Amino acid sequence: QVQLVESGGGLVQPGGSLRLSCAASGTILSSSGMTWYRQVPGKQRELVAIITSGGRSIYADSVKGRFAISRDNAKNTAYLQMDSLKPEDTAVYYCYDNSEHWGQGTQVTVSS
Repeated sequence: QVQLVESGGGLVQPGGSLRLSCAASGTILSSSGMTWYRQVPGKQRELVAIITSGGRSIYADSVKGRFAISRDNAKNTAYLQMDSLKPEDTAVYYCYDNSEHWGQGTQVTVSS
């Protein structure tokens, strides 16, 4: 049974940083890659960043230069380092194993 468990969300001031984690079990992230999405109520889920099985990173234009996706194969965990956060980054962030499994989501709120 595949499980993806996100953590690391919270409330942060504009300009601050957060690091999200997505711990996987029942699947191997180094084989499947991982994608982070985010969603604001009433809007479609938006792709944020992808790390491929080969380790290549791809970012949405809105987060390029501010966010960094990475993976620790030994821990089977993916990360999203978010710096220079803006109020428009406020959303629920989800990890997805590029197959069919989603995490439960973690809330990120950027506000002063």
